[in-house]
Amino acid sequence: MAAALAAIEADPAHPDVVALLDRAWALPRAHVIGLTGPPGVGKSTLTGALIRSWRASGRTVGIIAVDPSSRRTGGALLGDRTRLATDPEDQGIFVRSMAARDRLGGLASLTFAAMVLMRAVYDVVLVETVGVGQSETDVVTVADSVVFCIQPGSGDSLQFMKSGIMEVPHIILVTKADIGPAAVRARADVKGALSLNGAPEGWSVPVLLASASSGVGMDKLFDALEARWSWLSEAGRLVAARRQQDRHWLEETLRDGFGRDGLGFLGPAIDENPDASPFARDASLSARLRNRATPPG
Repeated sequence: MAAALAAIEADPAHPDVVALLDRAWALPRAHVIGLTGPPGVGKSTLTGALIRSWRASGRTVGIIAVDPSSRRTGGALLGDRTRLATDPEDQGIFVRSMAARDRLGGLASLTFAAMVLMRAVYDVVLVETVGVGQSETDVVTVADSVVFCIQPGSGDSLQFMKSGIMEVPHIILVTKADIGPAAVRARADVKGALSLNGAPEGWSVPVLLASASSGVGMDKLFDALEARWSWLSEAGRLVAARRQQDRHWLEETLRDGFGRDGLGFLGPAIDENPDASPFARDASLSARLRNRATPPG
């Protein structure tokens, strides 16, 4: 897995890499869960608790942890291996840190490709975002289920009422529930915020209280994740949601490579072969745009 991810990062357009991603895209097995929220909310502690429970039940787990970037090197600043208490001998866990660099949505540019590869290998894939504030809405473009964490007494519940983040989560978790009344108040505030937005895609967003350190409420979080997975598996919802993710990644990748003019030139062609891998479609459309830009002779 480490070698494959290194190859993707080194040359994502290489034909061998595209072929690998095509195969992985065609064989998804994991429930991809996004974990987002502001710094200090306890995402890493929660991630550790989730890993322990999944491994205890025999599930294999892949973690993509997106970190703030070093201004000097551009690399991941914290290195999530140091923040997650995992057994280095356990072959059922794989953790990959990625630097967000100049991405404002809380994800790294290669997160989607890494997720597709890991989704074909592990039973559960967890994507933990960089945790920088209210702009972390991109997680919905790589995750089947998004858990948004809020810390009691921080004022986050009121801040996020006026931001797009409240339209993103499928589960909202008030962390550090052992604080007591402050956690209960935060849950009430969030429920009020949700009542202004309505239910996304017909899914009723649960607002839960949990403490990863004590284990209080963690069973309800697991129940909510299972319910979400069952709901997605009905009526083609999962296929439709992942097709939207594919389309979003394809458009962003082509825009990054060829600008708005390139997208404008493609027009409806970007939606050709919707049942094909987005990586194969990107390779084909990128070749079309490069040929257009090459002067004759």
